Amino acid sequence: MSSVISSSSSRVFDAINECLFMVQSDSTEVQEKALQMLASITKVSSQNRTSLAQTEGAIPTIATLTNSSSPIIQTLSLLTLFNLSLNPDLKQSLADMETIYYLNSLITNSSFSLDSSKLASSLICSLAMHDKNKAKFGVAGTVQLLVKAVEGSHGSDAHHLLSSLAELVHFHGNCTLAVRAGVVAVLLKVVKGTDNEDLAGTSLAVLSLLARFDEGLNGLKKTDEIVRVMLNVLKGRSLLSKEGAADILIRLFDDSEDCVTEALMLPEFSTVLADLCVRGSVRVRDKADLLMKKMAQVSLDSDMEVCSLHA
Repeated sequence: MSSVISSSSSRVFDAINECLFMVQSDSTEVQEKALQMLASITKVSSQNRTSLAQTEGAIPTIATLTNSSSPIIQTLSLLTLFNLSLNPDLKQSLADMETIYYLNSLITNSSFSLDSSKLASSLICSLAMHDKNKAKFGVAGTVQLLVKAVEGSHGSDAHHLLSSLAELVHFHGNCTLAVRAGVVAVLLKVVKGTDNEDLAGTSLAVLSLLARFDEGLNGLKKTDEIVRVMLNVLKGRSLLSKEGAADILIRLFDDSEDCVTEALMLPEFSTVLADLCVRGSVRVRDKADLLMKKMAQVSLDSDMEVCSLHA
């Protein structure tokens, strides 16, 4: 058995070296054939991914090809790098600053293909799952570029961009960068302006992540009629969106009694929450119940204050 494994590993190693030689050819057809083989090899086995990554010069060579003028070469090189990123132990070594700048250019340059942009976003998301990489993307300006790209997207690639942004803003520093880049307004515009429930739900999930930090929460509080906006989500969006809106409202209510008072002044707010307590998913029901309790407490405190003034 060991000899069979050894023989198989040797064939893979030989194939990898041959492909890396071929991708340096001046012929696009030869490069394409080599990259198709590398993408195929790295798709099927984590050991194959390790073998390619450990081959001297392999990652820089493939990363350079992401900036090829050929859309198919771009796509195949990105796909190979994405496959490599599936190995948790390779994420940190893949995220060198030069590769990150390549990915940034693929997101911002409209001359690149949509497939390349989507793959670049997916690769960013995959690499950002390694916590030590999150700050690197912040330093490289990726967060601001993603915010701008979401603002200018037409929906077809927005989900990939939002997923990458969601992963990056788990890091406090990236949250600050995103808020300063105007992410709150951009995401609320997506929520209010799309019928795509996946996009709306992901946008609200990112806003909920931002609200964990003071910068994001303050950005939400400064938004005109933010409580009414979240009420509209609770009234008419998917369960995923409702859960995101409820999370945001809980953080707003915990931080600002004014937000609770605003909710109390909206006649249908309590009715919508009561309906969610019955018809929502388990998580949405729990969150709606918590919101009702917070509103009831503020209302009770207000009534007691009025009574003391008339005593």
